[in-house]
Amino acid sequence: MNPPPEHGGRLRAAVRKWGMPPERWLDLSTGINPRSWPVPAIPEDVWRRLPEPDDSLDTCIRQWFGAPGSAACVPVAGSQAAIKALPRLRSPCQVGVPSPGYEEHGHCWLSAGHKVRGITGEQLVAEDESWLDELDVLVLINPNNPTGQFIEPHRLLSWHDRLQRRGGWIIVDEAFMDATPEFSVGFATGQPGLVVMRSLGKFFGLAGLRAGAVSGDPDIVGPLDGVLGPWSVSGPARYIMSQVLVDHQWRAATAERLHSESRRLSECLSRHGLDGSTGTALFRYVRHSRAGDIAAGLARQGILVRELAKPAALRFGLPGSEPEWTRFDQALYLSDVY
Repeated sequence: MNPPPEHGGRLRAAVRKWGMPPERWLDLSTGINPRSWPVPAIPEDVWRRLPEPDDSLDTCIRQWFGAPGSAACVPVAGSQAAIKALPRLRSPCQVGVPSPGYEEHGHCWLSAGHKVRGITGEQLVAEDESWLDELDVLVLINPNNPTGQFIEPHRLLSWHDRLQRRGGWIIVDEAFMDATPEFSVGFATGQPGLVVMRSLGKFFGLAGLRAGAVSGDPDIVGPLDGVLGPWSVSGPARYIMSQVLVDHQWRAATAERLHSESRRLSECLSRHGLDGSTGTALFRYVRHSRAGDIAAGLARQGILVRELAKPAALRFGLPGSEPEWTRFDQALYLSDVY
């Protein structure tokens, strides 16, 4: 059995390791919006009744993805539910996953008996695309977590066409796409062999809700829905999804704010010798030979960041308030980055 990957947000583990109580920590180890969508009161009957599949949530999801009528759209209990279930829908085959990338993808395909190959960021932008002909399934994280690398929709769809001609699939994880919808391929999800997944956990800041959605080829998404079974998303989660996905004003204002704060974070890192960061509106990624030392220096001051090993790198989430920005800036100064 493959050991499960580690993730950001492991605050309790940091508390145990560094002997500092939770209230003293500033957790920047995740890419979650620190100023989440304001959740309203949930009507009492939502708690008492089983979830209703004809509650119009599918329409909200279809509009969120920009999906055509030919696509199947289903809610899921966070992207993780789909990530774990999709490998069970194919016989063992050759699967490409981003390297580095969100490790649950490779872990779940490998655990389901597939052969998994890492595809580097350099390969994804190179002219030589022969690696694609060795795969049956390509999993893409767009933009990539943790590097922030984007794949242009036209290139991604050309890969899809190349794979689909021999029965292959492309699965696109768009967990960090909401601030950059121009890169989404949600509009193409009616095509055979294409599946796109999203989550409310990152941009909307509702990771604890465990809610997301999948749009794609009905011949894949239909069986996926069957594997997940009835009531896989709770009634309260469905209610909140139906509210947040139609709050277009909040979404537009939040995208603008997050882009501004991401630029601010990049500039802050550069001032302290961490130049050349890449990333998304929700995090910055920096390769550094002393990543472990920097992470430890920040942890001693109660600031948790995501340390990555292959290659040695750090991922920084966004502070949520001016005091947090000041604290982070001062901690970088004191953590011996230079």
